[in-house]
Amino acid sequence: MITDNSKKMEFELIAKTFMGLEQVLAQELTHMGANNVQIGRRMVSFSGDKETMYRANFQLHTAIRILKTIKHFKARSADEVYEEVQKIDWSEYIQQGKTFSVDSVVYSNEFRNSRFVTYKVKDAIVDQFRERSGQRPNISVSNPDIKLHIHIAEDDATLCLDSSGESLHRRGYRQESVEAPLNEVLAAGMIMMTGWTGDTDFIDPMCGSGTLAIEAALIARNISPGVFRKEYAFEKWNDFDPNLFDAIYNDETQEREFEHHIYGYDIDMKAVNTATQNVKAAGLSKDITIQHQDFKDFQRPAEKSIIVTNPPYGERISTPNLLGTYRMIGERLKHEFGGNDAWILSYREECFEQIGLKPSIKIPVYNGSLECEFRKYTLFDGKMKTFREEGGVVKTEEEKREMAQKHRFKKNREFKERLEAEASNEEGDIRSFQFHSLLRGKSSFNHPSHEDPWENSDRKGRPRKEDRPRGNRRNFGEEQGAFPFDKRGKRGERKFKRNAMDDKDDFKPRRHDSGFKSYDGKDFKRASRQGENKPYKYKTFDHEDE
Repeated sequence: MITDNSKKMEFELIAKTFMGLEQVLAQELTHMGANNVQIGRRMVSFSGDKETMYRANFQLHTAIRILKTIKHFKARSADEVYEEVQKIDWSEYIQQGKTFSVDSVVYSNEFRNSRFVTYKVKDAIVDQFRERSGQRPNISVSNPDIKLHIHIAEDDATLCLDSSGESLHRRGYRQESVEAPLNEVLAAGMIMMTGWTGDTDFIDPMCGSGTLAIEAALIARNISPGVFRKEYAFEKWNDFDPNLFDAIYNDETQEREFEHHIYGYDIDMKAVNTATQNVKAAGLSKDITIQHQDFKDFQRPAEKSIIVTNPPYGERISTPNLLGTYRMIGERLKHEFGGNDAWILSYREECFEQIGLKPSIKIPVYNGSLECEFRKYTLFDGKMKTFREEGGVVKTEEEKREMAQKHRFKKNREFKERLEAEASNEEGDIRSFQFHSLLRGKSSFNHPSHEDPWENSDRKGRPRKEDRPRGNRRNFGEEQGAFPFDKRGKRGERKFKRNAMDDKDDFKPRRHDSGFKSYDGKDFKRASRQGENKPYKYKTFDHEDE
C-alpha cells in the first residue's frame, strides 16, 4: 500500500472475468491484498478501499472489468426499480454538467427487455435532478463521465458504478491483429493456470499476433498490464485522487528480472510481422523473439521450456486438413519436447484425439461462446514405468482431484446459448438502440451482482483525452516501432486499427497508450509483495441479503 492516508472505509467490489478464470482471478486478488475474496460464476467479489480499486484496475491480469457496488435491492416490478433507484442521492455521483449512461443485463420473467430497465433507471436519475435543481444530466453513450451497470436476476438487483471504462483486456499494446486473435485476459489466465512465472523458457509455436508471448513477458517481469492504458472511468469520478493513482502508476518496486526467453513462431509471415510489431510496441523485444517457422519443423529446445499455444479450431478460421494439423502437433511434441510440459487450448474433441497423447489435466474454459478445454501434456522420453521410477510425475495430487470431479463441464453448458445472445447486445443511444431477447425462465445466475455476462459494445467514436503526465514512470517501447513517448512520461495518444475481439466485450472504442520505455538494458529490482496471502472463500449467492 502507498500511504496510510489512502486507507478509507472499505466497500464492495466486483471483478468480472471469463468463465473458467475465476480461481486464477481470486488468487490474483488475494496476492494483491484484497479482503473478503469470494468466487462466483464469471466474477470474484471482494472488498477494499479506493487504493484497492485503483490497483485492481491497474494490476490484475485476468479481470475484464471492476465494478463498485452502489446498492442491492429487490426488483419485483418496474415501479419498485424506479423507487429504489430514486432513493439514492445521485448528486454524490453525477455532478452538474456531467453525462452518464446505463448498461443493463436482465434475467427475469418480470422484465422482458433490458432496454425497458435501462429507461427506468435513467428516468429515476433524471427525474431526481429535475425535482431538486430543475436541470437534468445528459445521456452519453460514446463517452460518458459516469457509467452505471444494473444486473437483475429474477427479483434481485444490483446497481454498480463501472470503474474501468473500456474493457481491461484492451491493454493498449496491440497495434495490428490477425484473424480471430486470442483475448488478452484469456491469454494471461491460461499462462497463470500453468503456474509458469518465468522460471523456464516459454514457447508458443503458433503465436498469431503474439498475445500469449506478450502476456507471458508481462507475467514474467511482473509488469502491471494497466501500464499501457491511457485512462480509466474512475478518473472522471468526483472523488478521484490523482496523487494516489500516480503513486500506484509509477510504483516499480514489484517488477523483476527475467533470466530466460520467450519464443513465438508462426507459419504465416503476416502473423510474424504483426506479432513483431506488437512486441516492439510493448517494448519487450529484449525478452521475446518472433520467427517464421512451421510447427512441423519444430526442434527440441536447448533449454527447459514450456509450450502454451492456441491452435486453430476450424471455427473462426478456415484451416485445411485441421485433423492433420493436430496429428502433426502430437508427433512434434512426442519426438521433440520430451522432459517438458505442453498446454493446448482447443475446442473440438476430435482434434484433441488426433494429438494422440494422454493429458494430465483438462480445464474447461470459454473462449467467447465456445466451450473449450485447456489440456496439459507431460512429455517424457522412454516408457512411463521408467519415468515414474526416476521420480517423474505425470499428474500431481491436485490434478488428480480436478480430473476426478464429475460433470465439471455440464454446469457451464447452460450458459452457452445465453452467452451468444449477450455477446450480440450492443449499448447504443438509449433513444435508439436495440437488444436481442435473452433466454427466460429460471435464471442460471445465483446473484445479480456477481455473475453477469461480459460487457456489450457500442462502436461509436469517442474524443481522445489530452495526455497527462504520469510522473517518472519508465517509458516502454523506445525501440524502433514502439509508441512515441516524451521524456516527461505522459500517457500519449495514438490511433490504431481495431481487432477482431473488439466486438466481444466493450462499449467503447479501444484506447492505446502511445509508448513506454523499453526494458532493454534496464536493471530490474526484485521485490516480493508484502504481506501474507489471505485465503479466499467460496461463496454462493442464492440467498444473499440486499
